[in-house]
Amino acid sequence: MYADMWLDPDDDPRNNEDPSPDGELPTLLDYLTSYRLTLLLKCEGLDAEQLARRSVPPSTMSLLGLVRHLASAERDWRNWITPGDPLPKLYGQRDADFDGAVPDDAVVAAAYADLAREQAATDAVLAEHPDLGERLGSDGIAVRELHVHRVEEYARHCGHADLLRECIDGRVGQ
Repeated sequence: MYADMWLDPDDDPRNNEDPSPDGELPTLLDYLTSYRLTLLLKCEGLDAEQLARRSVPPSTMSLLGLVRHLASAERDWRNWITPGDPLPKLYGQRDADFDGAVPDDAVVAAAYADLAREQAATDAVLAEHPDLGERLGSDGIAVRELHVHRVEEYARHCGHADLLRECIDGRVGQ
């Protein structure tokens, strides 16, 4: 019935019958969790070559590049709000997250490990600041703004991932 979908909707871990979360912060975190899982689901079952396959020239976008890019973004968000010297760029110079997304099993494994580690680190820092109106970092970024930006970034790139996945094997998301 769902041959063109990568996941039967009945088996989708994002679908549940629970009521929506109460409160602004739990709602933001629920959306973030859902989009993070969506990205992983869109990459599931693909080999290194498929994950590294570029979209349309001259774009360097690929599913693997998106995983690496979002790991980099998590580190950048932390750098915006933590005192002291920023952590170095995760993959080096600008666009290296996409340029270095090559079809190699070790690169794929490292990208997933980087994403999980950077997400956990950013989550831990933000958990120390439950007041959404609190301003952090030298630019005084509101915690609310940072959470919304995170949701927006994952949502936008999940849209890209939909198209990339469909080009790889014809499967679409829901």
